[in-house]
Amino acid sequence: MLYLVATPIGHLSDITLRALETLKACDYILCEDTRHTLLLLNHYHIHKPLKSFHKFNEALKEDAVIHDLLSGQSIALVSDAGTPGISDPGAKLVQRCVAEGVLIQAIPGACAAVVALSCSGFNTNRFQFIGFLPRKSGELRRALQEILFYPGTSICYESARRLVDALQQLSDLAPSREIAIGRELTKKFEEIRRGPAAEQLSYWKATDIKGEIVLLIAEDSASKTQEWENLTPQEHVDLLQRTYQLSHRDAIKMAAEIRGVPKRNIYNATLD
Repeated sequence: MLYLVATPIGHLSDITLRALETLKACDYILCEDTRHTLLLLNHYHIHKPLKSFHKFNEALKEDAVIHDLLSGQSIALVSDAGTPGISDPGAKLVQRCVAEGVLIQAIPGACAAVVALSCSGFNTNRFQFIGFLPRKSGELRRALQEILFYPGTSICYESARRLVDALQQLSDLAPSREIAIGRELTKKFEEIRRGPAAEQLSYWKATDIKGEIVLLIAEDSASKTQEWENLTPQEHVDLLQRTYQLSHRDAIKMAAEIRGVPKRNIYNATLD
């Protein structure tokens, strides 16, 4: 059995009794950083063998882990913080377990994305999880352009050193869009700030940013994508280009996604 054990994202008390029982009962524990996981285990007086399993070695160790699981061993997988496989190692191992017929059980617990969403004040009925935003400027811009049209809350992870770059592009594209930023959630210096992208950019540019970051982008609640139902395809494409500085090609793609029609329909309509 493979157990996916969620661990605290900051505060060591945020772990479930079931998670502790599972860690005590398993044969060994797979973890991103053995030193980091050892701090948690020592805190709860748990003594189990630890094996490193992170994004740089998971492909090399996968066969051995599967062999142990098929041999009847119980293995717990943890990440440094939060739920394994959610922007952390584990997803590929789970896929392999499914293919091999290995039983999998999730031990629920902390997840930074859900923690941030729950206290953001944004729409929680419909949301999407992006994970870490692209690093390259062009890819980041395209990702943000798509996010801005999502009819719900978008949840992203970002590093402290790249946050300002993301906020700069957001501010260029949609300066008044409401966003929330959660930093060091559940930890001593937890901080949650809400406000328009342009204001957030000014604050964080002047701040020595440290810690883990969750970035949430609210839906366009004021305009609801500018009442596109009343626009012709050409007017819709023109509006998207002006509002979000899109290329003609990207505006056609966005209009098609918003209207729920093939891109060629929008393209042909703009030709007419």
